[in-house]
This record gives sequence, C-alpha cells and structure tokens, in this order.
Amino acid sequence: MSAYFMGLDNGGTAVKCVIFDDRGCEIAEASVKTPVLSPRVHFEERDMGELWEANVTVISACIQKSGVDPSDILGIGCTGHGKGLYLVDSAGTPAYYGIPSTDARAESVIEAWEASGVSDGLMEMTLHRPVACQPLPLLAWLKENEPEAYTRIRYIFEAKDYIRFCLTGEAYAEITDYSGSGLMDLVRQDFNPRICEAVGMPELYSKLPPLRNSYDICGRVTPEVAEMTGLRAGTPVSGGMFDIDACALASGAISSGDLCSITGTWSINEYVSDHPVVHATTKNSLFCVPGYYLVEESSATSAGNLEWFIHLFGLRETCKEGSVYERINTLVNGISSTENTPVYVPFLYGTNESGRSLAALEGLSHAHTVGHILRAVYEGVVFSHYTHILRLLENRDPPAAIKLAGGAARSRVWVQMFADVCGLPVETVEVNELGTLGAAMSAAVAVGHYRDYHEAAERMVSRGELILPNMENHGIYMEKYQRYAVVARKGG
Repeated sequence: MSAYFMGLDNGGTAVKCVIFDDRGCEIAEASVKTPVLSPRVHFEERDMGELWEANVTVISACIQKSGVDPSDILGIGCTGHGKGLYLVDSAGTPAYYGIPSTDARAESVIEAWEASGVSDGLMEMTLHRPVACQPLPLLAWLKENEPEAYTRIRYIFEAKDYIRFCLTGEAYAEITDYSGSGLMDLVRQDFNPRICEAVGMPELYSKLPPLRNSYDICGRVTPEVAEMTGLRAGTPVSGGMFDIDACALASGAISSGDLCSITGTWSINEYVSDHPVVHATTKNSLFCVPGYYLVEESSATSAGNLEWFIHLFGLRETCKEGSVYERINTLVNGISSTENTPVYVPFLYGTNESGRSLAALEGLSHAHTVGHILRAVYEGVVFSHYTHILRLLENRDPPAAIKLAGGAARSRVWVQMFADVCGLPVETVEVNELGTLGAAMSAAVAVGHYRDYHEAAERMVSRGELILPNMENHGIYMEKYQRYAVVARKGG
C-alpha cells in the first residue's frame, strides 16, 4: 500500500496544501491567497469563514491534482502562523474576525503592562516578554473594545488549531503553538490560571482547549468535511505544530544547536536548545521534539516586504515573460554589492527596534533604478534577520551553517546575500514548502509510520546546497549594515 501524508499551512498571506509520500517527495500542491482586511493602521483581520473555505478549496484541488486515492492518505498535519487570535463560540462558529500575527492593535496594552510591571510577572511564567500580536494582549484589547464578542468566546485557538477544529470538530491546543502564545507557563509546561489572573481576566482559563503534543492524534476527518473535500472520512489528524517548528524540522534543524532562519511575513531566527534563554528580546517556546526549546528572535520584517513591493508597483503585470521572481533576481544581481544603494528598513508590518518604527527608504537619488531599490529591499530584509541573529549569538557559539527556509531560500541571489552578510555558510533544502512538510511529518509520526521525528527527518528531509560566504562582500555589507542600523533606530 502506498503511504501519503498531507500538510496544511495557514500562513499570514496564503493557505497551502501539499501531499507528500513517505520519503518527503512532493506529489501535488495547491494554494490560494487569503485576503487580509486592514480597517485602520495597525489593524489586520481576516474572515474566518473564508479562511476555512480556502482550506476546503486547496484540499480538494490538491487531491484532484495528485491522482492519489484518498484512502492512501494516512494522516493530515496542520501548521500555521503563530500568535494572532482565532475565536469560536459555543456553536463552533467564529466569535470575531481572525487576527493574524501582523496585527499591532494591542500595542497600548503592552505599554500599560510594561509600565505597571505586569510584563515582568508574566515573563517569570512564559519565559518571554509579551508582544502585541499574542493572544493574551489581543484578548485584553477585545475585552475593553469589543465586549460583546469577548463574552461569546468558547475556545481560544491559534490559526492551525482552528483549522484542525474545522476538520475534526474536536477542540485541542497543540503545545508548540500555545507555548509561544503568552497563554502557557513554560516552567510548568502547562496552562496556569495565574497567567489569566495576572492580567485581570481569570475567566480565560476555562476557554483554553485541552493541551496535546504535535504528534498526538487530535481527531479524525468528519463525514461532512470528507464530502466537502474528497478526503476519506476518519482520516487521522495530528496535533501539527507552530510553523517555526515545522520549518525547522523540515530543514533538518532538529538537534541542539541547529540554527534556522525562516523568511516569510515574519523574520524568524531560532535555534534548538536543551534549555530556555531568558533575555529581553528573546522568545522561548517548546520544540516539537520533547525535552527541547526553540530559542527565537523574530519580528514581522522579512520577505513579506518583497510581496508588498511586487503588489504595490504592479511588477507581476509588467513582467512579460517568465517568473516575476526570476526577473527580480536578475535586476538585483545586476547591481553590485559595492554600489551606493538606498537603505531600506523593512518595518511595514512591525519592527525589531524599540517603539513603533515604520518602514523607510532613505538615500534615494535620480540615478537609482528599480534594480537599486529591489536590492535595497533584499539587503534590508537580510539586515533585519542579521540583527536578530546577532542577538542570538550573544548566548551561544556560531553554528556550522544557518539553515535557511521560506521565500528567500528559493532565490540563489538572496541566499548568497544571507551568507555574505552573516559571514557564515547557509544551507537550504530541496523542498519548496517546508511548513507543509513539517506538518506532514507530524502526521507520519502520529499514525506510527515513523517512530519519532528523528526517524522522520532521516527519511523525509533532503538537504540542498551549502552556500559559502564571500568574506570580501561580508566586509562591504558590514559597512552598509552600520548605515542601516542608524536608519532603523531612528525609525521611519
């Protein structure tokens, strides 16, 4: 019997479904963009009903494209962006708009908690300082500003846990996602009512679903969903995992010390550790491999900036032949690292500096071309990652190589830039959709096809090329980084 596993990834801008065989080979893929509403500055929302419909669409399309018999799909795993907020009421229907992780409406809540010392008390339990896009401050904002919606809450979900609930009708909180949510005590490795009490919302504790591991079976596809999607009713659905775990796992970052950078909407920079690292800007969450943590530095400052640029300036419409990304790589590669490019600070959706800094493009002249500006975007994204990596390296030795995942990992030009800026080798993997692969690996372990994640990684991860840094370019980029750092600190 053939063995296939499905991975679903609900990211910040798209829903993706991929069917893999048990060697990690991609059989078929389907994806759709998911609209994000921006009713005002710092607010990001999505229609949760439309989000579920998008998942139904990609599941159905992926099965049809694959030609795989649904009975040969042995399990399904879900992943998605962490943080944000997805709420359902007692009828199982959305209690409010879904809020993705690029939302910053709760920044005033964080400021109040910092001033009052609440953040210090939370950090003792969560092992990281709260940030505005986490469920806990978003719920505090909701209670104050949308009390009617707040009173309807039955379950507090993260993105992928909501989708798993839709697939199975069963409510669970998967441990890797919730450990980064601000709702979970990482010392006890469990929910703690003291967290809810500390922010004056003790009633929230009863709204938290039961905790499960990423490799637990957390329900099965319902007959109704099977009819809608073409899946086999009763197909097991694993707990799945936080997308930063999924990408780390699928890139082979599974052992203590492995460092991974993920280039999506968020700049995720993390390493696997056998102990947490408590630092002002560092986040800790529980890794999908028991006994380990992910030590994370992150901000919403990565490759999503390029997507914004492409959309704003209509680059897809003006690209006459081939891929728009191939055209952009050609333009960027045509500008030398020694040229005087503008400085781009990628703070469209967030910042890794203090305050509420916005994006900036500084140092433009009449001689600059689209290629110069695109190179500035590439460099700005890498510099933002580098800021986080430097903070991580304050607490550990440099890795043998950085494992790079996400959109930038598909661009040889961008990968080389990462290596040159960081002064370290960069390793990619031979799969396009790492998040979905990590999710599929959780399903393979959940149903017992593989013993654990180490065996799943041995069988399903295919490592790609190792890109070495050009140290002459590293020196040039360090001068550019100093200029970038000045602009980033003063804000857009």
